Amino acid sequence: MFAEAKETTRSFGVKAGRVGVTRLFLTDFRNYREARLIFSTEPVVLTGPNGAGKTNLLEALSFLSPGRGLRGARLSDIDRRIGPGCELAGSGWTVAAVVETAGRAVRVGTGRDPAIGERRLVRIDGEPVRSQAALVEQFGIVWLTPSMDRLFVDGPSGRRRFLDRLVLGLDPAHASRVAAYDQALRERSRLLRDGPADPVWLTALEKLMAAQGVAIAAGRRDAVQRLDQACAEAEDLFPRARLYLSGTVEGWLEEMPALAAEAELVSALAASRQEDARTGGTVVGPHRSDLAVGLAEKGIAAQFASTGEQKALLISIVLAYAALQRAMRGEPPLLLLDEIAAHLDAQRRAALFESLSRVQSQAWLTGTDETLFAPLKHQAQFLSVYDGNLAATLC
Repeated sequence: MFAEAKETTRSFGVKAGRVGVTRLFLTDFRNYREARLIFSTEPVVLTGPNGAGKTNLLEALSFLSPGRGLRGARLSDIDRRIGPGCELAGSGWTVAAVVETAGRAVRVGTGRDPAIGERRLVRIDGEPVRSQAALVEQFGIVWLTPSMDRLFVDGPSGRRRFLDRLVLGLDPAHASRVAAYDQALRERSRLLRDGPADPVWLTALEKLMAAQGVAIAAGRRDAVQRLDQACAEAEDLFPRARLYLSGTVEGWLEEMPALAAEAELVSALAASRQEDARTGGTVVGPHRSDLAVGLAEKGIAAQFASTGEQKALLISIVLAYAALQRAMRGEPPLLLLDEIAAHLDAQRRAALFESLSRVQSQAWLTGTDETLFAPLKHQAQFLSVYDGNLAATLC
């Protein structure tokens, strides 16, 4: 059963000078029937009980960037539903926003039309766009959620997704390379599985995988090197992270030019066809790479750090990334920080709030305990969230 949210309009005075969302409109999104909000570009703090809809608002904001949002949900699962049978409450969800950037105000609209299924529609300044990658060309967004607390101890796929989103904020073309590589990877696996495969078509797919795969690895490698340097230069009180990229293709790029690495990958893919057909996988390629993270002060890998240290490392990486994107693109990304303060001690909470004041972009923070955000009471906009209803509050 989904909450029946009333139309909600809340307004804060709009201020210039920072990157941020100044208007946000939701329709039939999760437990929000309709919400219309006006903000300044200062931080936004959302507080309320679990299940109230705080993360839903962050998820809506995450759809201002390419992909399936911070939950990775099916688009149809986001539609607001009502009644015992959870029937659709409307004709698909929509998110619209005005985002103030360093150069101009950008109007973004996105949503799902049930008539076209699981494809997301996107408009920028009223015009439809062919690719969601156009969103990241306008502004960046990065997020941390509680599900990412195990990033360093779970498998490498989550770390690759995390890294690829960071790379995307620095190089908008990265998304199309990953999509092309993944499509060729799936097609090659299908041909090997169904067999006998046409060797000419397999070779063409493997050449495509090599070209895109080496470009993906090179983009990741460049971003990790830059981010590692940004972490080393960070001046906040969070532990310093050391980052490097491990993988076969990345190793080749250390030793040879990109074109030679492409040739190596083509050769390796051809040599592994029999094994790949037997296992149903692909033994070599950037889909096997991993982001390794260490705790600089202790000289240990992140997976051996304490839970609190791992959380602090994630925050330090995101803050360093915001500084890096500002240096490379001229403006930092929006920050979506879900339940960010709950497991930080008072000293680290203070360090986080102080760091956010220097980022020069809007941060959205959620939590169940409003008192944890008291140091922000003169710097942030506070909203209380309950069953999809919003109310301005004073901390």
